[in-house]
Amino acid sequence: MAGNGGVIAVCGHEAADGRALEGLLGPDVSVVPSGRALFRAVAAHRRRGEPAVVVPMTLGREPGLVADTARTLRAVPAGPGAVLLAEPFGTAQHLVAWLRAAAGRAPADAALLVTAPSGDPFEDAELYRVAALVRRYGRHALVEVAFDGGDPDPAEGVRRCGLLGAERVALLPATFTAVGPVAPAGPAGARPVPVTDAGPLVPVPALRRVLDERVADAHRRLREHGDDGTTAGLTAADHHGHAHTHPPGEGHGHAHGHPHAHGPGDAHRHHHHPSAAEADRGVRSIA
Repeated sequence: MAGNGGVIAVCGHEAADGRALEGLLGPDVSVVPSGRALFRAVAAHRRRGEPAVVVPMTLGREPGLVADTARTLRAVPAGPGAVLLAEPFGTAQHLVAWLRAAAGRAPADAALLVTAPSGDPFEDAELYRVAALVRRYGRHALVEVAFDGGDPDPAEGVRRCGLLGAERVALLPATFTAVGPVAPAGPAGARPVPVTDAGPLVPVPALRRVLDERVADAHRRLREHGDDGTTAGLTAADHHGHAHTHPPGEGHGHAHGHPHAHGPGDAHRHHHHPSAAEADRGVRSIA
């Protein structure tokens, strides 16, 4: 990234507001939480006339982070330094592929427990969808979901796996944060179910490689199309949550624009179900 200026990795709850990524992304990357810290970091770059690329560190469950980041960039006063908004670190399709790669490290006879910090109801529902796709495209018969700070929590998730007949459980973190210790558990009166950790989701070398790709794509988009990424970023959460929840029988007649600022091989902002081939490409990307 030499010559391209600084990189700002903006984080939400998927990365514990940045705490999960401190010291992992390299010395030239500033890791900040969304909001005021991002505003100050961007303003400093603009005042100094230094270019910067802001990368939203979501794995696909937090589209609001992308939209909030775009709004923050629009709010920072103009200055001599150009600031670009990159595509998010990952999409839901990437998350499915990365979880499948992590699942490959777990014994075939283990139940998989996909864990992540609890978000809003729609983010949590997305994790269930992702887990269903991991099961469909994988070799493990049982794939369950648990939430740090939510219901079920990881301990309850392990217990449920035991009730469903699992003899051991592998934890799959669908997040940048590490899964905390989870005590073996199982049905009352039965032998506790042993628990192993199949994380991290994305190893450090792959974290840096994907980040470099997002930064390079942002510079290429500006160079070839004059696009700094903020317009597309503002619409990132348009198809997520209450804005697109309608009672049965009540459709809507409005059409939606479809952002086209994708990096090579990246998913659209809609969360399409990945084909087996698409998932395989994602697995190979972090091999």
